[in-house]
Order: sequence, then structure tokens, then C-alpha cells
Amino acid sequence: MFYVYVIEGLKNSNVYVGYTKDLIKRLKEHNQGLNFSTKPYKSWKCIYYEACLNENDAKRREKYFKTTQGNRLLKRRLKEYFYSKSKNLN
Repeated sequence: MFYVYVIEGLKNSNVYVGYTKDLIKRLKEHNQGLNFSTKPYKSWKCIYYEACLNENDAKRREKYFKTTQGNRLLKRRLKEYFYSKSKNLN
């Protein structure tokens, strides 16, 4: 299986999209600062993932989520999560 995942920074709520074959290992790498893109914002938690049988399907889905249209889809997909989170801050 290949996983497309969305992680959120615990300190600043930054969102990062990626794909991997080992989701748990990859999340640990992000939290240990082993990824150049996410190192400055570490501590992360996984807020969404999808599983694919084919690596190319996972890559295509990751690329889509990084587009404006894909980002909008993710925000709609996680609408209740983001709403409840903002509600708890107020």
C-alpha cells in the first residue's frame, strides 16, 4: 500500500501533504526533523490519509492535493475538523 497523507503542525497549524509506503515511519521522520520541508515546524500530527494500491496513483493524488483545486477539496473534506478546531480556540 501507498499512502497519501496530510499532516498538521501542532505549533502553527501548517499543513503538509505527502505520500509514503510506511505512514507511521514517515510521521516519525517528520517529527524528528528529518524532512527539510517540515523541519522548522516540527511537531506534526496526521489529520488525513488515503491508501492506494499503486504508487503512481498515490503520487498523482498527492500532486492533485497540492493544487488550488485539490487544496479546496481537502478543506471541504476536513471541514468539520477545521471548524471544531477553530471553535475550540474561541
